[in-house]
Amino acid sequence: MDVTLKGPFIALADQKETIAARGDTLGELLEAVAQAEPGLGRRMFTAQGAIAPELDVRVNGVDARLLGGVKAALLPQDSVVLAPYPLEPMTPRQAERYARQMILGEIGAAGQARLTAARVAVIGAGGLGAPAATYLAAAGVGHLVIIDGDRVERSNLQRQPLHRDEDVGRPKAESAARSLRAINPDIEVIAVEEFLAADNALELLRGCDVIVNGSDNFPTRYLVSDAAVLLGRPLVDASILRFEGRLSVYLPRQGCYRCLFPEPPPPGSVPSCAEAGVIGALGGQMGSLQALETIKLITGAGESLGGRLLVYDALMGEERRFRLRRDPHCAACGDHPTLTELVDYEAFCGVEAPREAQEGLGIPVPEALALREDPRVQWLDVRAQGAVDRPTIPGALRLPLEELGSGEALDGARPVVVFCEIGRRSLLAAERLMRHGIDARSLEGGIVAWTAAGLDLTC
Repeated sequence: MDVTLKGPFIALADQKETIAARGDTLGELLEAVAQAEPGLGRRMFTAQGAIAPELDVRVNGVDARLLGGVKAALLPQDSVVLAPYPLEPMTPRQAERYARQMILGEIGAAGQARLTAARVAVIGAGGLGAPAATYLAAAGVGHLVIIDGDRVERSNLQRQPLHRDEDVGRPKAESAARSLRAINPDIEVIAVEEFLAADNALELLRGCDVIVNGSDNFPTRYLVSDAAVLLGRPLVDASILRFEGRLSVYLPRQGCYRCLFPEPPPPGSVPSCAEAGVIGALGGQMGSLQALETIKLITGAGESLGGRLLVYDALMGEERRFRLRRDPHCAACGDHPTLTELVDYEAFCGVEAPREAQEGLGIPVPEALALREDPRVQWLDVRAQGAVDRPTIPGALRLPLEELGSGEALDGARPVVVFCEIGRRSLLAAERLMRHGIDARSLEGGIVAWTAAGLDLTC
């Protein structure tokens, strides 16, 4: 492989513009270059063996730091270019703003310049995206793209500190962008007031250096991962539920979300935050870690979490790390990928079909309340197992959706009103019961709507 030199590096290599070297990883390649040209080699690495902050390494035109730095996997046909990193002048206000992080040798002026030039897409301005975007803006990431088609709800405010009470009802992307510009007026914030989908993902994410995923549903998680693979961009991914947080970084050619989860879980088997609950500070912690991993990728500081999964138990204050490996048979990033374009992720995750079958299965609270005096009606609570100790509608049978089966625990000759926290799992349960010949309806809005109407619950 020929390594191309630019600028003053040509003089350090005795006027050579290219150097022939070999390496399966970028680190091995740069070591070969350093051995061949000692004068150049002294400029290439830090004392810890990372790429020197002042060195600009491009692999196929992409900053090597975004590909994993010295651990970036190389192919024989790759193009590698070495040059000094160009430093743009900084205003006095910027120098004062970023002084504390530029003191760090791993960041310095070169790292700050990389942050200023970087473009980061944040998917979702919610429990993870809000804190992640906050710290990215404060650190001086020059271009932030906030993608969220939702609107601010009051229940969001407990864990999404970018939004205020007066923002309730406003588009989340707009609310987040306004707050981020107030935090740092020197950066560009682009608000995209639409949901990421197969028909817009590549267009919206193309040109971004890093993708930060804060979505809370499986179709979007698979969509974002596949888009990152197709675009060759690193993905900083996290999730939170109740008191548990998970974080991983998927680097190009080093694995993806599908390597860890080739198939999505059955619809409704994993409760949402709205159903199972979540502690807001956990979102702040995991979102902040997403921002930190993104900053490390852009600047090359330290060692990325790439290839590892961090699981944090907030109740116990414990964290575990697991090694992740690329699956050579992965449909997206394997040796012979079969997924070469984005697909219908709602259908892939089994979401679309149940929606069609669920039409007409909902029953509003007033209509359901009228059935309370009918002794024939069975009431069924299908919330997740973790909700067994939470108040429920008096007289209801507790049976998590995962244990519902074909409704053997119910009297098939009597009608059923099924409910959960907000009405999603109950729709799936009602549709399943109807397929087995049981007359079932799903309480619209679930327990949340029931209590909002002033109706009682019991333990």
